[in-house]
Amino acid sequence: MCIYSNIICITNRHLCDIPFLQRIETIAKKHPKYIVLREKDLSVDEYNKLAKEVIKICKRENIDLILHNFIDTAIDLEVKNIHLPLHIAKEEKSKLKYFDVIGISTHSIKEAIEAENLGATYITAGHVFETDCKKGLKGRGLDFIKDVANNINIPVYGIGGINKHNINDVLKSGAAGVCIMSEFMKDKI
Repeated sequence: MCIYSNIICITNRHLCDIPFLQRIETIAKKHPKYIVLREKDLSVDEYNKLAKEVIKICKRENIDLILHNFIDTAIDLEVKNIHLPLHIAKEEKSKLKYFDVIGISTHSIKEAIEAENLGATYITAGHVFETDCKKGLKGRGLDFIKDVANNINIPVYGIGGINKHNINDVLKSGAAGVCIMSEFMKDKI
């Protein structure tokens, strides 16, 4: 079994030290569970253009791509995988039926249960550890992952401050897998 089979790569092109699409090619060759194109600072047109390029790379490498936040772009580009913040999933509930894979970001047991009831096929739960993305906020910890995993029936992926040194701790806490951004974007994993 590939070491990356339970890891979701979350993108952030601002962290790359080489051209973004080149980094995506490198990541795709490692065959993570999914690549989530999370470039939420882009306009719809910019995201659409970037998504088309990333789709080509993922198809070539036989990797499942999940588009993030841009639900209409995903539908237009016929991408059947989406990841959404919980509030957007609730707003766009009627469009969720289009998708085969639905990921929803959660930050509490209550939100995890709500996401499952909305039709999520997996959730991210975090942030587990302190992270630069949430500077100054203490991580929710491994007991949080355990509690979430024990209260829902879909896969839980820990997110936030996860790296190659603490992946196993998150998995032992009941997570189906983990999400990693920085180490993928900087080619440190």
